[in-house]
Amino acid sequence: MKKPNPEKGKDSVPPRRKFLNKLWAFLGIVALAEFIWVVLSYFKPIRNQEARGEFGGRIMAGTVGSFLPNSVTAFPRGHFYLACLKDGGFMAIHRKCTHLGCTVPWVEKEQQFICPCHSSAFDIQGDVIRSPANRALDIFSVVIENNVVFVDTGQAFRRNEFRPEQVVYPDKKI
Repeated sequence: MKKPNPEKGKDSVPPRRKFLNKLWAFLGIVALAEFIWVVLSYFKPIRNQEARGEFGGRIMAGTVGSFLPNSVTAFPRGHFYLACLKDGGFMAIHRKCTHLGCTVPWVEKEQQFICPCHSSAFDIQGDVIRSPANRALDIFSVVIENNVVFVDTGQAFRRNEFRPEQVVYPDKKI
């Protein structure tokens, strides 16, 4: 009969314990790497949103001459439509319905923004034509500099109805 060797059991670590120690060490390294990444990203400069043309920044829409009168151009990354009115004025209209926040598409055939959720309808200036929405679509600030149209999507302006002073013309600035 073989006698158990008490010396052998003292120095050896069970394989399960080795595995758990290695697992905890690995998870600690991953957590440390994530922490370092977060700290370093805090010091990284914010990229220019105007250059990327994204929502929340100033977006260059194009030159004044590139928009036909009585037309609507979608800017999906900016979450707005640029309406060039019959008289050549510009409005940047938020694409979010004022009823429940659904994305409102421009329907060229109807010449209206029609909400797919509850059928609210809005004219080219964003005014309510058909309820349940009870106020006009929100707008963004438009600036025309050197014949180039810029839209600032940093803040949407809430409004109840269309007013002529909401339109920006090539020779005026807001």
